[in-house]
Amino acid sequence: MQPHTAGWQALTALLFPQGAQVSEQAYVLTGTAQVNGKTVAVTGTCDHVPIGVEIALAQATAVLDTVRQHPGRPVVLLVDTVGQRLRHRDEMLGINSYMAHLAKCLELARQSGHQIIALVYDQALSGGFITSGMMANACYALPEAVIRVMALPAMARITKVPEEKLTALAQDNPVFAPGPANYERMGGIQAIWYGDLAAALQEALDTADTQDRRMELGAQRGGRTMAKKVADRLLSLPLRH
Repeated sequence: MQPHTAGWQALTALLFPQGAQVSEQAYVLTGTAQVNGKTVAVTGTCDHVPIGVEIALAQATAVLDTVRQHPGRPVVLLVDTVGQRLRHRDEMLGINSYMAHLAKCLELARQSGHQIIALVYDQALSGGFITSGMMANACYALPEAVIRVMALPAMARITKVPEEKLTALAQDNPVFAPGPANYERMGGIQAIWYGDLAAALQEALDTADTQDRRMELGAQRGGRTMAKKVADRLLSLPLRH
C-alpha cells in the first residue's frame, strides 16, 4: 500500500506517475497532468485555505479556460479547504455570488462534456466543499481526510440542540457525523481511495457518470433513507400553473 500524504506535491506524484505540471499561486493549484497517456486539467486548493473572493474567481477562471481552450478535457479537482472565508470584506463584496459562480462554472464544464473528478485529500468543510468537490461528477476522499459541514459544537450553538445530544445522534446517523466514511454512506463521497491512487483515479475517469446518483447511493448504503423517496414523490406530482 502506498503512503498517503496531505502535501499536494507528494499527492500529485502519486496520482500522476506519468507526469504533472501543476503549480501553486496564492493557495490555488492549476496545471495539467498525464493519465493513461491523456492530458487532464488539474485545479484545486491547498494548505486548508478558506475560499475567499479571489480564490473562487481564480478557480472559476481555470475551469472556464479549460472549457474554452480544451473541449472535453477531464478536470481533476483537488480539495483542501476549511470553507468560505469569514471576513467583512468578502461578505461586502458578495462572497456568496463568487462561490455560486464557481459552482456554475463547474456545472457548465460538466454540461459541456468535461468529466470532473474531485478528491478530498486533506480538509473539506462547509461552503468551500459544497461549491467545489460536491459539484464534480464524482467526489472521492483519502481515508485520513477531514470532511464535515459544521463542527458539532458550532452546530449545537446554531441549532440550540445540546452538544451531548448531537454527539449521541452522530453515533448512528451519518448526517450529524464528520469523516469520509459517513459521507460515503450518505452518497456524497463515491468511495474512499486506499492503495494505488493512480489506478483509483484512472478507474474513476473510466467510470464517471453524467447522472447525479448521490441520493440513490445514500439510500443503498443506508445513510440517507428518505432523500430519494421524497425527491421521487415530488417529481411524480402533477405540475400546477
